[in-house]
Amino acid sequence: MLAFFVGFILPFIMGIYLSFCEFTTVTDGKFVGLKNYIKVFQDATFLHSLWFTVLFTIVSVIAINVLAFAVAMLMTKGIRGTNVFRTVFFMPNLIGGIVLGYIWQLIFNGILQYFSRTLTYSPKYGFWGLVILICWQQIGYMMIIYIAGLQSIPGDLYEAAEIDGCTKRQTLFKITIPMSMPSITICTFLTLTNGFKLFDQNLALTAGQPSNKTEMLALNIFSTFYSRVGWEGVGQAKAVIFFIIVVAIALIQLRLTRSKEVQQ
Repeated sequence: MLAFFVGFILPFIMGIYLSFCEFTTVTDGKFVGLKNYIKVFQDATFLHSLWFTVLFTIVSVIAINVLAFAVAMLMTKGIRGTNVFRTVFFMPNLIGGIVLGYIWQLIFNGILQYFSRTLTYSPKYGFWGLVILICWQQIGYMMIIYIAGLQSIPGDLYEAAEIDGCTKRQTLFKITIPMSMPSITICTFLTLTNGFKLFDQNLALTAGQPSNKTEMLALNIFSTFYSRVGWEGVGQAKAVIFFIIVVAIALIQLRLTRSKEVQQ
């Protein structure tokens, strides 16, 4: 409890206080009220990064969960070599985000050079590059969670469905998906929060280029705090707003998905 207080609670409280101050270090803060928060919403780069992050998160959450669920379905069909495939799909999750960013930057630029383009030529390239990267990294991890959920579904339900003449589509939407809702809740929560908090992959892959058009919220906060002199308080205010947004969205998502869970 002491370590948790010193390492998390105390810095969190200090961070909230400093968001209302102008400062260069944590010891010379000067209280300025809501000035920093007003500057946040006057900063066009923050508003663009917020919209970019929301769009990226929506696309990545849908793509990761749909593909991970589909792969998990295949991996529970008794295909030969299933354990090897599970390991291979999971391995990208073990690679650090910075390393992944630079690896995929080389891959994308190597492909785009044939069209006289680079990853930072257009925000669209950077956006879809980030989506592909995060899908490649996280699908295997979510697949493991979905496999655990699928394997916990009682076989009696499938036998009863078969006897009643249910089609594969009906079985999927009436049994498999409803009974997998606890796994869907967990995976949606993880992909949602990871999408909003994405930083190192964004830094390594595009660094916000071109012209900060592919800059996500975490990178925008970092750039504001460390690259704009006198904006440390504004950067801290952005971090507080960022925290509130992520917590609010995550709680809403948990409430919505948990209400759909079926008790066995």
